[in-house]
Amino acid sequence: MNIFQHFKSKLTDVLTEMTTAGELPEGLNTDRASVEPTRDPSHGDITTNAAMVLAKAAGMKPRDLAQLLSARLQAFDEIEATDIAGPGFINMRLSGGFWREQLAEILKTGVAYGDSSLGGGTKVNVEYVSANPTGPLHVGHARGAVVGDALASLLEKAGYDVTREYYVNDAGAQVDALAWSAYFRYLRALGSDIDEAEFAKLCPGGELQYRGDYLKGVGQALTQKYGDKFADPASDWLPTVRSLAIERMMDLVREDLAALGVEQSVFTSERELVARGGVDEALSLFAERGLSYTGVLEPPKGKKPDDWEPRPQLLFKASEFGDDVDRPLKKSDGSWTYFATDVANHWDKYRRGFCSMINVWGADHGGYVKRMQAAVKAVTAGEGELDVKLCQMVNLMDGGKPVKMSKRAGTFVTLRDVVDEVGKDVVRFIMLTRKNDAHLDFDMQKVTEQSRDNPVFYVQYAHARIRSVMRKAQDTFDASAISPDALAKANLDGLTDVDELALIRNMATWPRTVESAAEAHEAHRVAYYLNDLASLFHGLWNKGNEDASLRFLIPEQNELTIARLAMIQGVAFVIASGLKVIGVTPVEEMR
Repeated sequence: MNIFQHFKSKLTDVLTEMTTAGELPEGLNTDRASVEPTRDPSHGDITTNAAMVLAKAAGMKPRDLAQLLSARLQAFDEIEATDIAGPGFINMRLSGGFWREQLAEILKTGVAYGDSSLGGGTKVNVEYVSANPTGPLHVGHARGAVVGDALASLLEKAGYDVTREYYVNDAGAQVDALAWSAYFRYLRALGSDIDEAEFAKLCPGGELQYRGDYLKGVGQALTQKYGDKFADPASDWLPTVRSLAIERMMDLVREDLAALGVEQSVFTSERELVARGGVDEALSLFAERGLSYTGVLEPPKGKKPDDWEPRPQLLFKASEFGDDVDRPLKKSDGSWTYFATDVANHWDKYRRGFCSMINVWGADHGGYVKRMQAAVKAVTAGEGELDVKLCQMVNLMDGGKPVKMSKRAGTFVTLRDVVDEVGKDVVRFIMLTRKNDAHLDFDMQKVTEQSRDNPVFYVQYAHARIRSVMRKAQDTFDASAISPDALAKANLDGLTDVDELALIRNMATWPRTVESAAEAHEAHRVAYYLNDLASLFHGLWNKGNEDASLRFLIPEQNELTIARLAMIQGVAFVIASGLKVIGVTPVEEMR
């Protein structure tokens, strides 16, 4: 249960009763009246702005209306006390009994606690990673992969119907460059002694772009499948080599993502999208709606971008949909721009039933956001909406020193290198310890330290400590007596310490955290929440070390012990619920 929605409902009932009784005029719009947590717990548990936002329409002073509302709200058993603050905020302190009821609800619900119907089954497409299929994923891709995957899980928990998608950029110059690099490995696998410098002279632009060892396997696969059929560089080898190279690279990408715990259900090929007329179809809609024209773009101020040319070209009226300038749809050679194929990609998503679309991109694509949001508005006639989450760079270090590039990749540190070194759970959690648009320092030494400063350890240690206490409790109680079902029915009145109630209050805000994070498309809020919850738990643990009467296991005080076991089992459930959202496995014990 979202307790803030619960009390908003009660507030609405009070306002309705006051209207019926003639204390308030008919037709008051209560949409802006909210119930939120107080900024300072010493002021109460929840607060409402109802008196301030309704006072003018009610013809009353805010504090006078607050007095009337406060008196009504105090009639509810769950509300222990009210206080009017500032210009008319009504702060409410909830009863200990109410909080203990929330703990019982957590125990009944288990890891599913926080599941919400907020999304109402709305279809959402989350596209993430979508790296060019030219090699293994690097550590920067790991951040986008985790942000996208965790966001998808968060939206699912909030009641949305989510599709995880990878857009395969398998058309254009970059995959042709991959094919040339794979062809070089093929020739070497056939026994050719041609060196890189000599072969590079044959390549477009005179450069062999991809030199990592990962392409050796592609060269060997080509020889096994085709023998020396394409040994002559003058043969028509490009389509065949390109196709097999892309296939092998995508296999590599899937393996890398699987190592990180990421599985996407849809892989959309740019090449196939173009081949089946997706771009023509999408852009014909622009033409029909008068949203494209042939014109000449003005040269932009400062550095000229690659897609600007002083010539007549097909343009999209992006400026009519919030973009800074209109955008080209065709290159000088008559082929589609990357933007045009991206328009088709999002039109394809819309045709598949997705009005809500989320893309997770690297920060270097920041200048591309406005045009794509404009295109989605245009091609869907305003029905579609695109949110873009930009992920800033990851600074990879080891003991404060930059990590050297991977020998296997040739130019960067691979995602797999990092996962193999520290484990997927560490990578996933750390990638969410800062908002996606902030730079992230990832120190492979620090993220494995067992210290308060390591959020992965700190949260996992809380769960492991609880599991240890529960195992020890079996020395005193039958397993059935301390099962979640039994604990949910236990007498919890002994939970009266201020820090015990603070811990339960924090657990009870988990459903609201899920909903607010899902609405904002911010999965990092889950990691922040878990760190706060773990901090409260560890604080209570330490308090018990100083005062034996506050320990979780109290000899000869079975009823109090059961109540405290119920409390920490609730913490374990909420931690497990949060870790499940971000794709991290809770541990039973720390090694």
